[in-house]
Amino acid sequence: MALFRLYTGADGKSRVEPIALDKTPDWGKGLATTQIAFREDPVGRFLDWHPAPRRQFVIILSGQLEIGLGDGSKHLFGPGDARLVEDTTGQGHTTKVHGNQPCLTATIPLQRQ
Repeated sequence: MALFRLYTGADGKSRVEPIALDKTPDWGKGLATTQIAFREDPVGRFLDWHPAPRRQFVIILSGQLEIGLGDGSKHLFGPGDARLVEDTTGQGHTTKVHGNQPCLTATIPLQRQ
């Protein structure tokens, strides 16, 4: 399992960075959430440029998801990968189901701090 943060840079473009759990001790204590939603997207599903609708965690349960960024880079996430999605402004990112199986995700919105 790996933890990542997807956020908006000063130029309005989304960025991805790894997160070390030992650098975020408050996460071990628990984060305030409101709900959890499960979603399964078919192979090849593509969502064009969009910012996240809210600050949330998206955890890949099965399959693979490719996130495209404004700098042209693409980042592949698989089972067990969790992303703190915070790019709620700017250009946003693209999303594509990658590989040969549907992608099952759990999305957990975070309450405002």
